[in-house]
Amino acid sequence: MNGTNRSDIKKDLSVSIVLKQDQRSGKQTDGVVKDILTNSANHPQGIKVRLESGDVGRVKKIND
Repeated sequence: MNGTNRSDIKKDLSVSIVLKQDQRSGKQTDGVVKDILTNSANHPQGIKVRLESGDVGRVKKIND
């Protein structure tokens, strides 16, 4: 499942995000969602979230 729909993303969900500085390389960072920062129902680049580690980025993948 990708991270473009806000309804798919909940607090305490394990996700892979791409940080702003990693957008060119596409390097993904794994973590657990603390806050959902995007207000719209969907976003083509991925919903922006803050992880419990404090990292902020767009969700590329929801981990099982």
